[in-house]
Amino acid sequence: MLNAADVNFHGKRHTGFDLTRIIKAQAQGFDESATAYLCGAFIKARAGIGVMFGHNRKDKYGQFDDGHLIRTSDVLKVEREGRLWVLTTVNSRYVVATFQRDNGRASLREFLRLSQGLHHFTPPVLQ
Repeated sequence: MLNAADVNFHGKRHTGFDLTRIIKAQAQGFDESATAYLCGAFIKARAGIGVMFGHNRKDKYGQFDDGHLIRTSDVLKVEREGRLWVLTTVNSRYVVATFQRDNGRASLREFLRLSQGLHHFTPPVLQ
């Protein structure tokens, strides 16, 4: 009998709308290079969450592959560049191609409202 393991990789296929927005985002150009593009993005507990595409640290073992969910480290800054939003973390810059339906833009507005005051970052041990 073969020693086999059933491995399921969890990912999400990008819709045609997502891919169109990613192509437009890549064509736009930014002040600094983007680490990855996020679809279905939202912000929760200071972290950006979304389905990634075009991560510059993608490796041959499937880490950071297209279609995988990502939870970023604490978002330090959110700014609009052209027609798109960019989430800046400690080491990365994520371009938001699309927001999660019903929740994404609301989470962005809430983050912008709360980030005007004091900043309480997640301790590095927990990130």
